[in-house]
Amino acid sequence: MSRSSVQVRVLAFFGALNAPPPKHNSTVVSTSVMPDLLNWLQNCELCPNFCRINRLEGEKGRCRVGSELVVSSANLHYGEEPVLVGTGGSGTIFFTCCNLKCVFCQNYDISQLDYGRTVAQGELVRIMLSLQQRRAENINLVTPTHQAAQIFEAVKQARRQGLGLPIVYNCGGYENPEFLKELEGLVQIYMPDFKYGNDQAGLEYSRVSEYFTWCCQALLEMHRQVGDLQTDSRGVATRGLLVRHLVLPNRIADSQKVIDFLASSVSRDTYLNIMDQYHPAFHASEHQLLRRRVYRQEVEEVVRYARDAGMIRVLG
Repeated sequence: MSRSSVQVRVLAFFGALNAPPPKHNSTVVSTSVMPDLLNWLQNCELCPNFCRINRLEGEKGRCRVGSELVVSSANLHYGEEPVLVGTGGSGTIFFTCCNLKCVFCQNYDISQLDYGRTVAQGELVRIMLSLQQRRAENINLVTPTHQAAQIFEAVKQARRQGLGLPIVYNCGGYENPEFLKELEGLVQIYMPDFKYGNDQAGLEYSRVSEYFTWCCQALLEMHRQVGDLQTDSRGVATRGLLVRHLVLPNRIADSQKVIDFLASSVSRDTYLNIMDQYHPAFHASEHQLLRRRVYRQEVEEVVRYARDAGMIRVLG
């Protein structure tokens, strides 16, 4: 994705907010009263980077965001999993920056080059409600982790104003399970990446400590909250856990350990999307094992292993 294409998407969407969208009949999802999540920014521990800086005072840690909301783009998206797209599309909102530093990031313009603009909480609320009026199947928060406190204050306000769509927490998997507990009742669908089956790969290719360890704990908390993926009569997701795993070349993602954990510790009924679209992007060419596309047989090997392990809902 080029910077110019991102800019076009940003301008097109924010300009379209003033146009009257079609009516959408939604079912309101009730949520319980939650504490003020912004308190987490005072000594930030939203993610396992544990920067412990005061973002409310403008300090910035590894994610490079203070207390503001920074959005890159928002629109109906039809390229997500079929269970999220349905007929109306997934109402995706891409948040700028990231708590990971993946050397092969496909959306590096947004996550690493920080393309986007600051929006007020009320504007984010209007974006969500506009996507609902345009008949989105859900509100898909893409890379929300580092801005989650701000985002979910807006979600709570949007619920009070009539937002009834499922909220999808579409994250990189490097989550603090203690903060995730604060989101219980606010998130209906968790969709984490499960990038690596060991901590060393996370350190080398995403520049974070103990990725596998923290991702495992996070998935257990996610599954505790929402369970296995549930769908409505149309086959569209309404609640539950959906896990993505991107197969990397030369087996460097340690995919079998990812699957072993899901099958033994989470659920064999976990909806698992084994993805084959890896190609060298951003700084991947600087790493010898990442310089080529993934081979089809490498993907098929992972899919076969997942099915042999008893995973019964494998997309791949």
